[in-house]
Amino acid sequence: MYSQNDLDEAVAAGAMSAEAAASLRNFVDLQRRSPAVDEENFRLITGFNDIFVSIAAAILLFAVGFIGQWIGMRTGLIIESDGPSPIAPALVAATSWGLALFFTAKRRMALPSILLLLTFVFGVLATAGFALVMGTGPALDDNPQLGGVIGAISAAIAASAAWLHWKRFRVPITVAAGAASVAGIVLALLVAALGQTAEQSQNLILGFVLFLGIGMFLFAMWWDGSDRARLTRRADVAFWLHLLAAPMIVHPIFTLLGLNNNTATVSEGFIAVLLYVVLGLTALAVDRRALLVSALAYVLYALNALFREFGAVELNVALTALVIGSALLMLSAFWTQARALVVGPLPESLQERLPLVNRPSANPAQAA
Repeated sequence: MYSQNDLDEAVAAGAMSAEAAASLRNFVDLQRRSPAVDEENFRLITGFNDIFVSIAAAILLFAVGFIGQWIGMRTGLIIESDGPSPIAPALVAATSWGLALFFTAKRRMALPSILLLLTFVFGVLATAGFALVMGTGPALDDNPQLGGVIGAISAAIAASAAWLHWKRFRVPITVAAGAASVAGIVLALLVAALGQTAEQSQNLILGFVLFLGIGMFLFAMWWDGSDRARLTRRADVAFWLHLLAAPMIVHPIFTLLGLNNNTATVSEGFIAVLLYVVLGLTALAVDRRALLVSALAYVLYALNALFREFGAVELNVALTALVIGSALLMLSAFWTQARALVVGPLPESLQERLPLVNRPSANPAQAA
């Protein structure tokens, strides 16, 4: 399967003409009987070799990390007497970068690139965190302020690493990894500011997560707005940002409603279902399904509770699955028509910021 970005690169390399690429897009659009913009394409695998390389890379990185931990234990560079060593994640990060020089920069393999980006950023994050914990020693005990500061510094270093990776390899998920690191900085500083009261301030922290999630959503919409036809890598960047923003928005809302502790009432269940409808309308407007997927577990629980309260105890699970499954399949089948109904009444100024509902296949030579 070839992505829109592959066609752009083929045109740029002279492998096919811009007219041929546009004709291919039009043909695929007609075959699917829906605009390509509604397919929400992104590259995960380009073939089974992606899976093969990813498995091999995961095995290699595990071995490198294990060897790094062994070296740390032999040299005494570990946290306390039997804790983790910063050498292990440092070797994982270095190996991930080295592998990316071939499988990402040269082979342009999708799934291995995602895996190597994540292991690189998390490796840098863990290296910084473990090293700082080793440096502070016993001063960290019962000191949430210092722990928050260490978390913020580690997240800042990870964000810098993500920025370097983006400048070198331009993997779309990198922007989401960097944004997650920035969110980690803010949350770590909040924990440091709260100090000993952090455990009693769960709702405040959840509110901050919701605030950051909304900011992440707006950042994703900025990337989406720069490629409303979704023909370039910018749409892939927006996809990963939406995938990150969705749980940051959904989890705090539904947790504050009590849907995580089995205490939801009938009224709260109805509110949860109404919220899911609102999220569905938002997902249609922005043409991103991540919000619906992230909230799925919560609305399943809410509907299950409602059916149980109304007496359908034996069939509550089956009825819940039937209602949600049927609704999502119907929505998927008529996604384009539903989008038109949702986007049509919106103000013109807002429509101009949303992905196109119906568009002709753009000339790939014009796509940046």
